[in-house]
Amino acid sequence: MTQENHCYENALAERVNEILKDEFYLDHIFMDTNHAKIAAKNAIKLYNEVRLHLSLDYKTPGMVYKLTA
Repeated sequence: MTQENHCYENALAERVNEILKDEFYLDHIFMDTNHAKIAAKNAIKLYNEVRLHLSLDYKTPGMVYKLTA
């Protein structure tokens, strides 16, 4: 998932993958690649623009980005 020998970065990537699978149902078998791409794109949009994050003081990543940009 990340550069070689960077286990801490890999843990973060694995956590995001777990959230996408568990909360946005991306652990299903898709009929084709296009359907999987659409589902992943929608899940990432929800994750960044709708899902509130405790570590971000109950803001979305999109909100935090707009505040810092």
